[in-house]
Amino acid sequence: MEQSFWIDRPTFVTGATGHVGGWLVKHLLNAGADVVCLVRDWLPRCELVRTGLLDRVTVVRGELRDSQLLRRTLGEYEMNTVIHLAAQSIVGTANQDPLTTFDTNIRGTWTLLEACRLSPTVQQVVMASTDKVYGDVDELPYTEEMPFLARYPYDVSKACAEMIARCYAETYDVQVAVTRLPNIYGGGDLSWSRIVPGTIRSVFRGERPVIHSNGMFIRDYLYVEDAVAAHMFLAERLADNPQLRGQAFNVSSETPLTVLELVEKIARLMGSDLEPLVENKVKHEILNQYLSAQKARETVGWHPLYTVDQGLQSTIDWYRAFFASQQ
Repeated sequence: MEQSFWIDRPTFVTGATGHVGGWLVKHLLNAGADVVCLVRDWLPRCELVRTGLLDRVTVVRGELRDSQLLRRTLGEYEMNTVIHLAAQSIVGTANQDPLTTFDTNIRGTWTLLEACRLSPTVQQVVMASTDKVYGDVDELPYTEEMPFLARYPYDVSKACAEMIARCYAETYDVQVAVTRLPNIYGGGDLSWSRIVPGTIRSVFRGERPVIHSNGMFIRDYLYVEDAVAAHMFLAERLADNPQLRGQAFNVSSETPLTVLELVEKIARLMGSDLEPLVENKVKHEILNQYLSAQKARETVGWHPLYTVDQGLQSTIDWYRAFFASQQ
């Protein structure tokens, strides 16, 4: 990444209290950016608060769906770069409460992009999406040319958000590009229902890790710092090459694993021989999904810096220190 690009750069982050958002803010501050964060709820255990990073940014309290707030924020703080991470991203929650998911992920996106369209200072927008927009297909890995076949609430909400982003790029020349992300893991994620933090916590406690599916679903797993770098890198490339406007880029370590393989890998790295408990209860999930990141490598020069083993080891080390601090 280009350090000089970010020095004193007014940068607006949505979803800053989320898992990726906390790491993104840390890297933006280290690069010298002037960061403004939209924060809805006070989450004292999130990385942004727990590490004191919140004291180094400007905080705007409010909702992503508040158009007046977004327009005021982008104008008052003269934002140049916007990184949009905010979303209802828990698949199970989306299945139980689709209306809130649609409202947050779809209306929240068009509200933000409309504010960006009306802003005289916004120059780049990078928006996070998901590999789930592709749906269930026979031919893998996913490539960016594949159509959207989303069927379930979370997947559909992100596919709609992407189409809105493309609309704003093509119709209004908003400089927006999209990252399509796989499952993100790394320190700071305290959503214990997710497979990586849940497995690590179970092994630390000497308990059998729980797999809610049958363990045979194939997924991509990307270390959080690689995901952060992809968003910052794409913002820089948008500044250099406006032709990237409206495009989407798969971001992946290109190391697909079954859930069972991932859990066994974590246990091995932690020196444990605990056998996972396979519940086989998951419904409305895509069976197999993994991405090709060839376009990101060849078009913008992005590539992951961490292998899955390296990322998992860094993650385990983070949780080891976190659990020690809680005693």
